[in-house]
Amino acid sequence: MAPFHRINENPTLALERDLELIQWMDTLGFDEAWVGEHHSAGWETISSPEIFIGIAADRTRHIKLGTGVISLPYHHPLHVANRMVLLDHLTRGRVMLGVGPGALVTDAHMLGIEPNVQRKRMDEALEIIMRLFTETEPITYVSDWFEMHEAMLQVRPFTKPHMPVAVASVRSPSGPALAGKHGAAVLSMSVPRETEARADMNYLWNVAEESAAEHEQTVRRDEWRLVLPVHLAESREEAMRDIRMGAGQFNREYLEETLGRPMDFDGPTDKIIDHLVDMGEWIIGTPDDCIETIHRLDERTGGFGGFLIGFTQDLAPREKVLRSYELMARYVMPHFQGSLAGLSGSNEWARKRSDHTREAMNQAVEVAKQDYEGRHNAVPS
Repeated sequence: MAPFHRINENPTLALERDLELIQWMDTLGFDEAWVGEHHSAGWETISSPEIFIGIAADRTRHIKLGTGVISLPYHHPLHVANRMVLLDHLTRGRVMLGVGPGALVTDAHMLGIEPNVQRKRMDEALEIIMRLFTETEPITYVSDWFEMHEAMLQVRPFTKPHMPVAVASVRSPSGPALAGKHGAAVLSMSVPRETEARADMNYLWNVAEESAAEHEQTVRRDEWRLVLPVHLAESREEAMRDIRMGAGQFNREYLEETLGRPMDFDGPTDKIIDHLVDMGEWIIGTPDDCIETIHRLDERTGGFGGFLIGFTQDLAPREKVLRSYELMARYVMPHFQGSLAGLSGSNEWARKRSDHTREAMNQAVEVAKQDYEGRHNAVPS
């Protein structure tokens, strides 16, 4: 949840719908929701994922809530560590720390940060945050952009040794390398096309493992999460109708015209989604289409642990968005979570015994009839 909202509508209501969506996901049994940080460009309107998560946590019961992501170069690392530990306690361990360098150049410009130093600063800040989470002795550290003098966390993490930590990755190996360095999870925010030179996604995981080994850390595939836009409906045609204009406007008005990221497609806006689906960058279709794509991604990557739905809020009518998440929960999630195995096994067992079951039922009915008739016809003494 970046989130993405078009700039022609009430931002207060849009934020309320974001909260409603997380509540709906909590009801449906989703495991996680990740909330982003942005400060410019008009579409991504949550400036503090920590504040948003605090409100969302109060309205939900089970779902874990992650910062997806906090842009570390924008903040003093002691502030980040303290705010996340506070949330860790207030939610009784339902928060996750996701970090990145900052995605929008316009954000960095407003803060007076040169884009070419953002990744270096993220690495530096994450190292300090991990030390604050795990060390109890005061830390003194002087950087060219922040200082700490005998700093420590006065409240230790609720989750031991600390909450889950994840590093965002967008196609390049820098994210997995940093995750490996700090023993963190990987959030792959985009999936390369199978036709691209960098389509070997297992290469990205190898980078994480090699970096972890170099720094005496460990990384786990079951903590690797992939992000793809998804919209589901009862038929592929209905799903395409639902999302066609919203997805087209998002790619053209935001990615191309606002961020200056041209697409490799120069056709009409209402055909953009067809191109994205053909290229494997979006999943638009039925639950079976989604299941098939996740299986294919599992093969391409060599195995991953989590699948995150991205981008879809407000790109289709509200009721269609909620229905899409419901279809995901009812038909896609159980396929991968193992919750259908017992049902299928029990049904198969019953099917094999159906002849015997029918015979036993008929015998029981006949015995009951005879017993009733015998008691009904009996002469009172």
